[in-house]
Amino acid sequence: MIIGRNEGKRLADCITSVEPMLMSTIYVDSGSTDGSVAFASNQVASVVELDLSVPFTAARARNAGAWELMRLRPNLEFIQFVDGDCMIDPDWVTQAAAFMVQRTDVAIVFGRRRERYPDRSVYNLMCDGEWNTPAGESFECGGDSLVRVEAFCSAGGFRSSLVAGEEPELCVRLREKGWKIWRLASEMTLHDANILYFWQWWVRNVRAGHAFAEVSRLHASSKFGIWKRKLLRSVSWTLLPVAAIIAGVCLNKGFLLLLMLLPLQVARLAARAPASEPQRWTSATLNVVGKFAECQGVLRFYKNLWLGKQQTIIEYK
Repeated sequence: MIIGRNEGKRLADCITSVEPMLMSTIYVDSGSTDGSVAFASNQVASVVELDLSVPFTAARARNAGAWELMRLRPNLEFIQFVDGDCMIDPDWVTQAAAFMVQRTDVAIVFGRRRERYPDRSVYNLMCDGEWNTPAGESFECGGDSLVRVEAFCSAGGFRSSLVAGEEPELCVRLREKGWKIWRLASEMTLHDANILYFWQWWVRNVRAGHAFAEVSRLHASSKFGIWKRKLLRSVSWTLLPVAAIIAGVCLNKGFLLLLMLLPLQVARLAARAPASEPQRWTSATLNVVGKFAECQGVLRFYKNLWLGKQQTIIEYK
C-alpha cells in the first residue's frame, strides 16, 4: 500500500520495487499535480484519489488505502505500508511475513530503512542515522512497515486527524491492547528524503515537534505513552538561552554563562559520534539547533489547539 504526493520519479522507483506484487498493490494520492495518478493507474491494482475538500494527512491516506486493499482482498492477513519516496528491498516482505506467521503476538514489524543518497547532504545523512534503530521489540515504527490486519482493525486504523506521527501513535494504541511492535535486522527500504537545503531540514524538525506535542498529549495518562522526554528536551533547550539572556540582563550577568551549555551540548554529541564520521560536528550542531525548530512545532500545535483551528500538514518537499 503506497501513499504519495508529487513524488514523480521517486514514485516510479517505488512502484518498480514492488513489481512482483503489483496486482495486489494500492496507490493513494493526496492531490498530486505531477502526473503521479496517471502513471500509477497503469501500474497498480487500484488508485485512490483523496477528496480535495477534506484536509490531507498521511494518516488519512494510509487508512483509505488499507480499507480499499481489504475490500479487494477480504482474507488479507498483512499489509505492507510504504511511502512513495521509498523502494522496498526484494527480500523484505517475504522475511517479514514469515516472522509474523511465527510471532502471532506481533502487530507491526519493520526493518532497516536507509537513505538512498546519504552523501548528497548532511541532512540526508542525519536521516540515515535516525533510521538506524536497535533490532528487537520497539515502542514505535515509521511509515514503512508490515502490519497485521487483525491488529490494525482492532485499533481502528490510523488516527486520520494527525498531521504527523500517526505510525507511533497507532503503536501506542496497539501496545495498550497487548500487541507488540518489532524491529528486524533485515534490510527493508531505501528512502529518498531529498533534503538539500537548511529550510527543508528546519521544517522537518518543526513537523517532528508538532508530532511530539500532539501525540504525547493524546496519551499523557497512558503508561504506553511516548515522546514526553522528547517534548521536554525540545522546549527546555529552547527556553534555556531565552531565560539566560533575560536573567543576565535583568538580574545578574553571570546567568549569561548558561549560554555555554549550548556549545557544550554540541561538543558532547560530537564526541559520542564515531571519530571516522566527517560530519559529526555539523550533525551535532544541527541536532542542537533543531530543538528550536521542534519547539516551533510545539508552539504551532498548541496555538492552533487554543484557537480552535484545524491542524494542517507540514511539508518540507
